[in-house]
Amino acid sequence: MTIEEALDRLETSKFRASFHLSKKDRDYIEKKGLDEIQKHAEDFVKERIAPAYIKNDGKQTPMRGHPVFVAQHACGCCCRGCLNEWYRVAKGVELNEIQQRKIVNLLMAWIQRDLKR
Repeated sequence: MTIEEALDRLETSKFRASFHLSKKDRDYIEKKGLDEIQKHAEDFVKERIAPAYIKNDGKQTPMRGHPVFVAQHACGCCCRGCLNEWYRVAKGVELNEIQQRKIVNLLMAWIQRDLKR
């Protein structure tokens, strides 16, 4: 599935489609720049999603407070359960660098798409 196909599929979910960047999120992105936001996304995915076992899986990603958190919920990349449901990513297996990169690319594509709205 391409990034565009994934984003279009996510928009069919009432819950996933309800997420949008707030003014505060947009201001933060403008202040930090997309390159810095991408670094944050890489760190969040590596630390919160990539490990095989996550102590508080399903609760590790806040619903707001950072543009990447919003994107994670909008994209179904907020926990291993959602990754499994939306993308068939197995639980209990550490995500490799390619998988992490794909998730970050999806999150950044969603952020860029939402910024245009």
